[in-house]
Amino acid sequence: MLIKDIMTQKVVTVSPLMSIVALAKLLVKENISGAPVVDKKGNLLGIVREEGVMFQDKKVHLPTLVTLFGGFLSFGTKRFEEEAKKIVASKVSDIMEKDIVTISPDAAIEDAATLMIDEGNYYVPVIDGRKLIGVVTKKDIVRAIAKGKR
Repeated sequence: MLIKDIMTQKVVTVSPLMSIVALAKLLVKENISGAPVVDKKGNLLGIVREEGVMFQDKKVHLPTLVTLFGGFLSFGTKRFEEEAKKIVASKVSDIMEKDIVTISPDAAIEDAATLMIDEGNYYVPVIDGRKLIGVVTKKDIVRAIAKGKR
């Protein structure tokens, strides 16, 4: 059985220009923990998750500065900068994950299960070229197994 046979085709998607507040309201309304971010043509740009929204209320940890031989070394400045950007974010594009794992609709269910377990990511966009055509989740795979479709 292939991914296209079990994937969720009606996917709630968001625009990269959507505000963080509108995104939070949508996630609550739809009872979902994240959504693919797509452009006007339906091309996948990234994923946004609840954790990204939560950054709005996160305390920023200042980087550690150490004096060494009359100079300063800073530990954690890259992470600090990344967190600070997310905290002051105003739109989806500011908090979306761009480096995401995707899968083809013609991949086998076993490939998706392996990918999910190996990556620790249980929400995988299904794309044809760059176009989002669905998502596959651990629930989709468990549902297929329960129906004897493997």
